[in-house]
Amino acid sequence: MSDHKLTAETRSQFGKGAARKIRRDNKIPAVMYGHGSEPVHITLPGHESMLALKTSNVLLTIVLDGKEQLALAKDVQRDPIKPVIEHIDLVIVRKGEKVVVDVPVHVEGEAGPETVVTTDHTSLQLEVEATNIPESVTVSVEGLQAGTQILAGEVELPEGSVLVTDAEALVVNVTAQVTAEALEAELAEAEAEAGIEREESEEEAAAAEPTEGATAEAEGETTSDEA
Repeated sequence: MSDHKLTAETRSQFGKGAARKIRRDNKIPAVMYGHGSEPVHITLPGHESMLALKTSNVLLTIVLDGKEQLALAKDVQRDPIKPVIEHIDLVIVRKGEKVVVDVPVHVEGEAGPETVVTTDHTSLQLEVEATNIPESVTVSVEGLQAGTQILAGEVELPEGSVLVTDAEALVVNVTAQVTAEALEAELAEAEAEAGIEREESEEEAAAAEPTEGATAEAEGETTSDEA
């Protein structure tokens, strides 16, 4: 069960003005729905909700009119500038129910010398029990050499989890570190190629321009025709 219990209040006023007033009172407008029930419009305590939602896929216990309801935050709208949550969409869940969530990938360990570790998928989509959602999926790169790739299907998942992400999706890629000498060589080669392209472009432009003799000949033909 979740330790994040939030006491909610039913709200009957809607619109931007009402939402601003709710936020001024350090509360957050929210809506809770799911399992065929009518959407319930509520307000949540601002500070406690922000603390709870710092955890990915946190399971919330919403207390409304003395009754408890398990829910997951489906959508959290945040202010683009201020550290404020503007609105929360909550989806109702039940014990034993399976849900599909994005679970963050946590890379640990140190790969082999002169390597670079790139995380191509920062999260994996998993089907898990609503009351047992893992906080993260751990991928170890300890001692891995350049050229090693870890696919989604190779990641060890928490017990009870089923992979939804494509099993062939690249999660972690270990490549050789580019040395300063190799980088300088690549830059020099790129500059040389750019110089060649510029020379070719100048030659093509020069070839496209008519010569003085051709211009004079063309003018002579025009004068002769007019005569």
